[in-house]
Amino acid sequence: MAPVQNNAVEAVRKFNRFYTKQIGLLREGLLDTSFSLTQARVLYEIAHQKGITSKQLGERLNLDAGYLSRLIGKFEKAGLIARQASGQDARVQHFALTGKGRSAFAMLDRRSASEVEAQLRSLAPAAQAKLVDSMNTIHALLEPPAEPPSVKLRSHQPGDMGWVIGRHGAIYAQEYGWDVTFEAFVADIAAKFIQKHDPERERCWIAEAGGERVGCIFLVQKSRTVAKLRLLLVEPTARGLGVGGRLVDECLAFARAAGYRKVTLWTNDILHAARHIYQRAGFRLVQEERHHSFGHDLVGQNWELTLAAHAG
Repeated sequence: MAPVQNNAVEAVRKFNRFYTKQIGLLREGLLDTSFSLTQARVLYEIAHQKGITSKQLGERLNLDAGYLSRLIGKFEKAGLIARQASGQDARVQHFALTGKGRSAFAMLDRRSASEVEAQLRSLAPAAQAKLVDSMNTIHALLEPPAEPPSVKLRSHQPGDMGWVIGRHGAIYAQEYGWDVTFEAFVADIAAKFIQKHDPERERCWIAEAGGERVGCIFLVQKSRTVAKLRLLLVEPTARGLGVGGRLVDECLAFARAAGYRKVTLWTNDILHAARHIYQRAGFRLVQEERHHSFGHDLVGQNWELTLAAHAG
């Protein structure tokens, strides 16, 4: 298990206190109704999962079986839900909303949507997008999908270079404590790539998973026969999906097709995950040199890979 960063526990607790107040969970009735949050969630699951069982409800909402049974009984007495025995096992009961239950849920759904819409209207469009992205990030980190999303690679588009620069700066500051001069270093590479880009000999790949950018890599020309691999990055949330290896493989395949005989790269010895990817791809370390950059004393490394002669 990973160590917990300083102040992380209190930061999460502070956010939880803020958000429960923000969405009205401290009020006696949810959305000015007689329903509690748990009751509303039960209605939601029954409305959206046709023929859901008591066991499935308990698992989805992490509810005690006895408490859920009493809640189901209350809803039945109020005429909100009906049950039907399974045709395969009479002991298994399937639940569905009655007409009255659908009306009650529709009212809850409308009020919830209206309340959220009112909160969002107070924010500019850019702030709305930032808020939604942040919420998606929290969701992805705390509840990863049962199956990892498929990863696709594409060429760069307008707006990607800003993301490349910003994410390099943020991730390396958080994980290695590198200062803003590293972000300037990345910005210079990205700017030169755009200004001098030769699409037949150079390329940038952006990795996406679930519609979000999760990685990047560049290949730039040093000479007619030598190319340089640059700016390999994988988002922390996408590590373990094989993104880094796929980016490097794609980069090398392009280098071979473009007729390069050698690919070089520069990295630092503390970047263990990246070094492992390079070694696995066949790169070999050819030189090391101490330097002071990005606010730290580092050991820079030059790696290279000799490619097979281009066929034809």
